[in-house]
Amino acid sequence: MPKKKSPPITEAWRGITFTRRALVVGGAQAAVGVALAARMTYISVIDNDRYVLESESNRVNLTLIPPRRGWIVDRHGTALANNRVSLRIDLIPDRLHNKEMVLGQLQTLLRLDGDAMERINRDLKAASGFQPVAVKEDMTEAEYSSILVRLPELPGIAPQRGFARNYPTGAAVGHLIGYVGAPNAEEYQKAKDPLYITPGYKIGKDGLEKYFQEMLKGQPGARRVEVTARGKVVRDLSTQPDVQGKTVHLTIDAGLQEYVARRMGRESGAAVVIDCHNGDILAFVSMPSFDPNSFSDGISTSEYAWLRADDHQPLINKATRGLYPPGSTLKPMAAIAAVEHGVDPSERHTCIGGYRLGNRFFRCLGTHGSLDMPSAIMKSCNSYFYWLAHRLGYDAMAPTARLLGLGEEFRLAGSNQRYGTIPDSAWKMRKYDQQWSASDSLNAVIGQGYVSVNPLQLAVMAARIASGRSLYPRLINREFGNEPLPFSPEALAVARQGMDLVVNGAGTAVRSRLPLDGITMAGKTGTAQVRGLRTGNGSSGTWKFRDHGLFVGFAPVDNPRYATGIVIEHGMGGSRAAAPVARDFMTYLFDREKGMEALETLEAGWGGPIKDRMDRDYAAWKSGASSDPEPGVPQ
Repeated sequence: MPKKKSPPITEAWRGITFTRRALVVGGAQAAVGVALAARMTYISVIDNDRYVLESESNRVNLTLIPPRRGWIVDRHGTALANNRVSLRIDLIPDRLHNKEMVLGQLQTLLRLDGDAMERINRDLKAASGFQPVAVKEDMTEAEYSSILVRLPELPGIAPQRGFARNYPTGAAVGHLIGYVGAPNAEEYQKAKDPLYITPGYKIGKDGLEKYFQEMLKGQPGARRVEVTARGKVVRDLSTQPDVQGKTVHLTIDAGLQEYVARRMGRESGAAVVIDCHNGDILAFVSMPSFDPNSFSDGISTSEYAWLRADDHQPLINKATRGLYPPGSTLKPMAAIAAVEHGVDPSERHTCIGGYRLGNRFFRCLGTHGSLDMPSAIMKSCNSYFYWLAHRLGYDAMAPTARLLGLGEEFRLAGSNQRYGTIPDSAWKMRKYDQQWSASDSLNAVIGQGYVSVNPLQLAVMAARIASGRSLYPRLINREFGNEPLPFSPEALAVARQGMDLVVNGAGTAVRSRLPLDGITMAGKTGTAQVRGLRTGNGSSGTWKFRDHGLFVGFAPVDNPRYATGIVIEHGMGGSRAAAPVARDFMTYLFDREKGMEALETLEAGWGGPIKDRMDRDYAAWKSGASSDPEPGVPQ
């Protein structure tokens, strides 16, 4: 069947088809136009603030200015921690258009090592937007200038002139002041403060820097600058200055603090000096120490490893964290307790070289013959005090020890204290479920056995014996208890007389008399065995097996002003190691010129002051050599 032919398309039909398509296209265009108009209306009216802000942020860069930390000063206003100008280079991720080129230039110009480049790349991955990434801090003027002149070639670079923490006396205040450092992720999550991720911002990490963080931190400033699309600064718009943190005033004497630290030299131990009038801590030293400037600048992995590897433990604050048997420094306390319990100080006991308890003979340091109480303190006669302890029992003496500050926890600012043990029968039953024995009393009365104290407590004991008051040690000017101790004047006088004879009579510290006219020092030496000692006799051999040397004292004898407690770890005796340190800094307190002459003479033999020796020791450690002194050589 033949197909029918399609009717011819007429001009009218073409017109109808074109008109229909035009309507569809025109309608679509109208719909799009209406949608665009609606969107533009929404953007310009309803969402106007948001886009104005985003536009402004592309044109204006807002940067936080880390605040300057408040100073920490001594009793005279001398800075123990202040701030210095620090030149720094940061990177702004959103402005870094040619990352590889810029980082390559920085590596060459600033001599950045592989560790630094790895850290920068890691920080850039974690950062975003305008969050700055630190490239290098504490730059020299030459390094900083080399970047400034190339700024047009280095998009994304942000030079900063800020402040860094500075400790003028370095290692002398390491354990006292502590140090600052960049906040870690955990600290940032806890604070939720954008300042914590701002390059150059540091927080207190240890010691007084951490304890007074809220007081020292200050308020940040801000800087608004107009920039081009490539991050080039067009002009400064406005700057809100930072507000520096508040100043912390300490009771410390900066000159004395540095002197005591230098005088202890290479020794390991601690020394505390207290004002007998009010309990002010004038010096608070633990050695060896670390330089807090190293932590402020960002301590290297190798330097930190060196500090940790040192068997003298420079990272431990021995003044409050070190616990030691007090040895014979406890004997003035025992004398006070005995007089308070009715023992006549003039009553004599004959030392035959020791004291027999049952079938055991407790040895003395010598054969002293007939002694009264002051002369027993002077000669440090163990036999006399064994006799007292057996007669009274240590339960009668322990309360006196506690009243004098031993075993007491002092709430010092920034201090984390271990407070040791003053044992008695109840303590032993709780601790070991055992009865106290007579031999326990004999060991405890000469500062051995279960007894342990820290150097701060020894200094407090000396200050309380000297003053007759319950002085409370303090680093800041707050009022604490300062009431008279519940001891008779006679009991305190006997202890002071015996301590006077130790130094100025025929006692164990006569070589440490003060080289001053009309001013004398009283004291008591102590030698404490290292627990678990099984090698040698404690007065020779390997350093870590030697006895500790201790000294407590005060001066002047007739009107006490300064008291001290000193521990020299493995010093082989208080008269040999600890008492000479007290002699020199007590001399400095009353005659600074004479004290400095003595110190400089010693330092000349030691190879210079602390920093010089630390630098040499670190260099020797890195090279695999040893700079430790020969065993047995006095330090």
